[in-house]
Amino acid sequence: MIELKNIVERQREFFLKGESKTKAFRKENLTKLKNLISNHEDDIVEALREDLGKSAFESYVSEIAFAKEEIDFALDNLDDWMKPIKAKTPLPAQPAKSYTLYEPLGLTLIISPWNYPLNLTLDPLVGVIAAGNTAIIKTSSKTPHTSKLIREMLNTNFPNEYIFVVNNDLVSHDELLNYQYDHIFYTGGREVGKKIMEVASQNLSKVTLELGGKSPCIVDRTANLANAARSIAWGKTFNAGQTCVAPDYILVDVAIKDEFIKRLRGALLEFFGEDPIRNPDYPKIINQDHLDRLVDLTKDQDIIWGGNFDRENLKLAPTIIDGVDFDNKVMEEEIFGPIIPILTYDNINPILYKIKRLPKPLAFYLFSEDKRLIEKVMYNIEFGNGCVNEVLMEISSPYLEFGGVGGSGMGGYHGYNSFVNFSNKKSIMEASSFPRPKVKYPPYTKGKLELIKKIL
Repeated sequence: MIELKNIVERQREFFLKGESKTKAFRKENLTKLKNLISNHEDDIVEALREDLGKSAFESYVSEIAFAKEEIDFALDNLDDWMKPIKAKTPLPAQPAKSYTLYEPLGLTLIISPWNYPLNLTLDPLVGVIAAGNTAIIKTSSKTPHTSKLIREMLNTNFPNEYIFVVNNDLVSHDELLNYQYDHIFYTGGREVGKKIMEVASQNLSKVTLELGGKSPCIVDRTANLANAARSIAWGKTFNAGQTCVAPDYILVDVAIKDEFIKRLRGALLEFFGEDPIRNPDYPKIINQDHLDRLVDLTKDQDIIWGGNFDRENLKLAPTIIDGVDFDNKVMEEEIFGPIIPILTYDNINPILYKIKRLPKPLAFYLFSEDKRLIEKVMYNIEFGNGCVNEVLMEISSPYLEFGGVGGSGMGGYHGYNSFVNFSNKKSIMEASSFPRPKVKYPPYTKGKLELIKKIL
């Protein structure tokens, strides 16, 4: 058995040798990672089916292709990312030139979640490799098949002193956090995030926290209801709603509520048929405890669609709940499942006022054709990321940073932002050895002061 202490020490020594900093090394290992994913596609699909009941389509789109696209984006742009960035030099510092460089931080720790166990492990790892760091990885014990596959893929093909995946049966969160890291990247719940931030503060380690939260979704009376219903039905059932940026609750203008619900039911019926929990394309809930929590949220509610569940196969049908207000128990915490609460409003302003006083969400969604409302919401509501007339798709772009704010997290990644997130931006001024004006040196006579005032 390899001791974690030994791995930490070896990774620090490896980083200090500087090999991981070279461009060739970064590209070589990004390419190796992509090839590993391609060579194990069938194994990945099977592991995700075992752990989460995902269809091959969902597994490929949300896990395999997503990770490979991030790698391709990094490979295509790494040359430019590593170049010095020129900056201006002020007159008093002349003659000199100024620039910034992104340098790796060192030893990183990635703690990944269970809901997208492959993608949310490899996506940040792409940033770690591209930025020139080493990595210790902790996957989720809730997805044993995928975690075992990731551990075998990475530990067999990368040197342990560079990338190492811990065995969940042998290493706990507490033991993992006993060591000092230069960057801790965590995706998961808020309470664990607070603990990680507290531990990181002892060593002044940089942290990235992706913590989720209750992401609102507003359907305005001007919205294209067919598009809104299909998008929301998809976003709330993709991975059985176990997505950190899923629309958590739906705020519908009372004038179009009935028509919206009719279309929402139609979309769910089209997607999964009359009996969704028997549909092989419909994923399962991660475990018994999570299923019981979700079923409890549906008790004593006005269920107008779905509500049935299969405890043996861990499935809960998409469930529309009507008559919900902000005091309902379903509004107390992030749902993280295929429950769709419907809240109504007749005046958008009090709703926006209410949302602004709730914890800042990771995502925000608005379906509307009203340009003034779109601008009002996007510029005046605080949230991590969002979409207009769509859900979830904002996280698919390598050109957009993905991250939370306040209670939904801190720091961001994807594409160039992953490279930046796992780097230190180092500012450099290269001065000429040409003799400097004597005015900057003592003695500081009155004449020098007057001259300096004129110059500055």
